[in-house]
Amino acid sequence: MSPALERTEPTAVERLSRNLALGATIALILLCLAWELWLAPTGRGTLAVKALPLLAAPMGLWRYRMYTFRWLALAIWLYVLEGLVRSTSEVGRGQWLALAEVGLGVVIFVACTAQIRQRLAAAKVA
Repeated sequence: MSPALERTEPTAVERLSRNLALGATIALILLCLAWELWLAPTGRGTLAVKALPLLAAPMGLWRYRMYTFRWLALAIWLYVLEGLVRSTSEVGRGQWLALAEVGLGVVIFVACTAQIRQRLAAAKVA
């Protein structure tokens, strides 16, 4: 294995961005489930399946898997867009839940891209 690909101890910035991405992803999973099942259900709660793709992320984030940070940084925009659409079409509690989804999505994207940039820069130096 080349020295650039060997995994070293994560830096403070890597730990911070990983913890931020992990915490926000878990919060988004819980928000999606609570929103569709209890807080402001739409129909029979079948929209709760939107949380399923996110269930694959926490373990990869915990293990610093670069692939997980990359796909999550791309996929999270689906949740941001859904939150933006629902924040303009719903009123009351649903609107606030949608804005929370948008906020968590942006936090996840920023944390994932920070992790990716930091690790690619470190690999380039090595």
